Amino acid sequence: MEFYWQDKTASELGRMIGKGDIDPVDLTEAVLAQIDGHEMSDRIYARLTRDRALAEARAASERAKTGQRLSVLDGVPISWKDLFDTAGDVTEAGTALLKGRVPDEDAQVLKNATAAGLICIGKTHMSELAFSGLGLNPITATSPCVNDIDAVAGGSSSGAAASVAFGLAPAAIGSDTGGSVRIPAAWNDLVGLKTTSGRLSLDGVVPLCAWFDTVGPLAKSVEDCAQLLALMEGGKPADLSGSNLKGRKFLLLDTVAMDDLRDAPRDAFVSAVERLQAAGAEVERGEVPEVAEIMDLTGVLYTSEAWGTWKDVIEANPDVMFPEILARFQLGQTWTASEYIAAWQKMENLRAGYLKATAQYDAVILPTAPILPPNLNRLLTDHDYYITENLLALRNTRIANLMGLIALTLPTGVPSCGISLMTAPNSEERLLRLGAAAEMALA
Repeated sequence: MEFYWQDKTASELGRMIGKGDIDPVDLTEAVLAQIDGHEMSDRIYARLTRDRALAEARAASERAKTGQRLSVLDGVPISWKDLFDTAGDVTEAGTALLKGRVPDEDAQVLKNATAAGLICIGKTHMSELAFSGLGLNPITATSPCVNDIDAVAGGSSSGAAASVAFGLAPAAIGSDTGGSVRIPAAWNDLVGLKTTSGRLSLDGVVPLCAWFDTVGPLAKSVEDCAQLLALMEGGKPADLSGSNLKGRKFLLLDTVAMDDLRDAPRDAFVSAVERLQAAGAEVERGEVPEVAEIMDLTGVLYTSEAWGTWKDVIEANPDVMFPEILARFQLGQTWTASEYIAAWQKMENLRAGYLKATAQYDAVILPTAPILPPNLNRLLTDHDYYITENLLALRNTRIANLMGLIALTLPTGVPSCGISLMTAPNSEERLLRLGAAAEMALA
């Protein structure tokens, strides 16, 4: 192609297709060529869906020529995390437990996206069965961080983030159970959206903890996330026009989220908050005791469901798993059914208390991650380091999952440091408008 597509957002590329400035076939071939020639492609893509992508691109090209485009993103290729089923193509969720698994149908969100004209370019690497925030996966491949190729990309949607950050896809789709969209998005300087549990279909999505699993986009802009959300559910994108921060009230969450911050994430967050205030936002600091209480429920809620979901498959072939991930699943054996049910009941009460305590604010803000991307080799050789960094990586993002919230991470301008905005469930359109305004203030 004649132009450098990597500096465009997915939405910008879509508008260029609509104007006739580029052709979907040329764009798709350019993306595939970039992947083929990139030294990191094997660490980012589990496999390409080349024939499918080119066929979809040809169809999109015909629609563009005849004025029958299906959406703003019709003809734009994107990557998909390797836990979204693709009909006739291997979907393994980053584990040898599912080696060679070929589904008969696309995941529902992929069906919806395809029906809107999006092109499936390939499947990206991920943490094994999505059960880590680091993105370390010695079983398949470990995707690199765009700011440090010797560090992990963040997980579990590691390859999804890397595919966009390294210029190997205009946008990507991942999943978020405890931070698996937001951590890799933050560490690779992208926008990432954690959606309301149940808003986007999980049909055809390999589960980790279905009660917490959500589908979400990783992209270069809030606009891209708004478009991708709408297309995956077959709806209309949020109207982001005219959004601003004047008079918006944010609560800076002091409970848990500001503890043990490393220097770079702390300084980046402070600077980002100052820019939000300069754009007209009002920021108050405050405690929400329910947050500390709900964090104590993490172990019983996550590991019990994960082990209950995968117990039979794991016990049939445990030796093929990465030992750190296997051990995390096996923690689910230590909890009783009564403890699990009691934890769910307590979580529901804490969620109600949190929503009441934060109702007066437009959003709650916090650093997306308290740490920078950890070193890959040290994670493999230092067990204590692995445990510490894995738990810290997901600590702040997990607040939104446990509280049933939605969350948007934005780049702060400091490499691998993000700021997150959290709002009540089913308020994605409002959050995206806030995010668009915050994005302008942080640029």
